[in-house]
Amino acid sequence: MQFLIDDPIVEKQFQQLQNEIKLRKNGPVSDSMKDKGIKYAFNWGVSIMDLKEIARKYPANHLLALKLWNKQWRESMILATLLDDPKLVTEEQMDFWTKSFENTEIAEHAVANLWVKTPFAFVKAIEWMRGKKHLVRYTGIQLMGRLAMVEKKALDEMFEPFFEILHPLTKDASLSTVLYRSLNILGSRSKYLNGLCLNFVNDLKESDSEVAKKLAGLVYEELSSEFIQERFDQ
Repeated sequence: MQFLIDDPIVEKQFQQLQNEIKLRKNGPVSDSMKDKGIKYAFNWGVSIMDLKEIARKYPANHLLALKLWNKQWRESMILATLLDDPKLVTEEQMDFWTKSFENTEIAEHAVANLWVKTPFAFVKAIEWMRGKKHLVRYTGIQLMGRLAMVEKKALDEMFEPFFEILHPLTKDASLSTVLYRSLNILGSRSKYLNGLCLNFVNDLKESDSEVAKKLAGLVYEELSSEFIQERFDQ
């Protein structure tokens, strides 16, 4: 990881952000998240809306984001994803943060707020989907769907490599929800990708995994629906 170099302005912002987080703490929300299995080393229970409001007061700053991430509070890590500069993010940083994720909430915020905006997004999505750790694979799948949603200028062919590595992931029940979500986004992007997704899930129907077959049925029903197909005919 990168070394942090002290900067008095950044340090002042860092201290201000910590104070803003503490002022908006919500114990019941923190306890509720813990009860639902969303665990962090430290969680003040600040709402996402409040965190986005706080982030809008500060310009993007890579050093500030690194300091916030290293604090390891739920709120400081989410703010790090909101305040980092995607152009300065390195592959090493992406791997380091992603491998340290402890729940799906932080994975989803990192993907939506930061990872998808970096020049390494497609490469990392494929790499992480091949990973060994559950949350790393989860992040890769989430990033695939996010790319399909927001990268309007990306060629459809850029998504083809994902289909070569999806099969073993479909057998993991803990990934079914994020796969369902991401495949539906991918298959709604264009008629071409819709066809690839439908062919993929049709093949899955012959899988020896009940988990994969159930996923295939749900995705096929969604992507072959009149609502989706009519969009491509307009």
